[in-house]
Amino acid sequence: MDIVYFFCESTVVRVPFIAYDPDKFRLLISRGGVWNPLLREFAFNFDGGKREHFTGMFKDTPCVWIDKESPSPVLISGFFRRPWPEQPSPEQPTSEQPLLEQPSPKQPQSKQPQIKKQQPKIPLIKPAPLDTSTVSPPDNPMYDYFPLQWQIKLENELRSRKYSPLTRNSYLYFNKALCNFLRKPPMEIRQEDITNFLAVIEKDKNYSASSLNLIISSIKFFYNKVMKKDSLDVQHRPRQDKRLPVVLSKDEIKKMLTAEKNLKHRLLLMLVYSSGLRVSEVVKLKHQDLDVERKSINIVSGKGRKDRYTIISETAIETLKKYYALYDIDKWLFPGADPATHLSIRTAQRICELAIQKAEIGKNASIHSLRHSFATHLLESGTDIRYIQELLGHTSIRTTERYTHVARRQTLKITSPLDTFNQEE
Repeated sequence: MDIVYFFCESTVVRVPFIAYDPDKFRLLISRGGVWNPLLREFAFNFDGGKREHFTGMFKDTPCVWIDKESPSPVLISGFFRRPWPEQPSPEQPTSEQPLLEQPSPKQPQSKQPQIKKQQPKIPLIKPAPLDTSTVSPPDNPMYDYFPLQWQIKLENELRSRKYSPLTRNSYLYFNKALCNFLRKPPMEIRQEDITNFLAVIEKDKNYSASSLNLIISSIKFFYNKVMKKDSLDVQHRPRQDKRLPVVLSKDEIKKMLTAEKNLKHRLLLMLVYSSGLRVSEVVKLKHQDLDVERKSINIVSGKGRKDRYTIISETAIETLKKYYALYDIDKWLFPGADPATHLSIRTAQRICELAIQKAEIGKNASIHSLRHSFATHLLESGTDIRYIQELLGHTSIRTTERYTHVARRQTLKITSPLDTFNQEE
């Protein structure tokens, strides 16, 4: 029999998802649940409202509500069609009365005597308060082994150094994943535990070297800066993958823009390519960031919290004017479903994926390939690599130099020795 567990914290309700059917999975998503594939659980924002809002999703499934801060830490509903424990049925089942037997019809309220609430014959077990800073949590795969006090300390340390929200979320996510995977609180984790965790992640999730380095940075920051331990000083970082960027030809980009009929989507793709923007930068563009007179775009707080200017093409400006004529742009150039927020990064990525499909491009390209194509095409046209570095916002010239490996050899003025045979004759 399936049982749905709800673990209530101060601001979030977590729902572990192990072997439930797909209908429940889709239901939790439709009700606003955020799926965590690593921890295999859903998370809901919780403002202290009624728990029936959550358990009411499953009318025919038993539910268990666990809230350590509540006077009744464990509450159960749905077993043998019983309500919550604070509203027990006046008649308790006996050995002569089958548990699944339907209750007899109620008598009129005036004739029914008042019965005092009785404790269930099988009392609920209330766990004693647990100090997770000194005691190991119980061996429960659904328990959060990264206590709230450490989460708060980690976030405060990150905020004091002005880390971006994306970095803060990543650091918190991977430290929680480490503790929950090992089923150990932070103070019990050793160097070999971290090595084993990284090995399993690489094997099961096939994470890239850059992703593993991000995990190591997340864990190292927590132990060195928050817990004041040098747990990762001997942890070797994996060598970075030296992969060449996927670059689209000018004809392929033209096919993409022609195939995309939606003006808003076409303008988004056009700006990424014509200005060399990151996807996180294009979705956050504001009306005042685009200077049509100077043909430039002001990127505010780009990667590394750096501002920079980049170019905008005449073709993009003409499309932008048509866009302004159709849409009433207030703040964000590309507003999301909620006009108060900008378009999400995932939505922008999906727009590009669909445009690639419509154009029938066979390359394994993404929206970041448009940025790669911008840099490569500038290099092929003879633009100095230092200017390209500035337009892209690269800190190191070595990052920009990788485009020399994919630029056409004519631009680099390199001639194959095979082509010199006729010249020597």
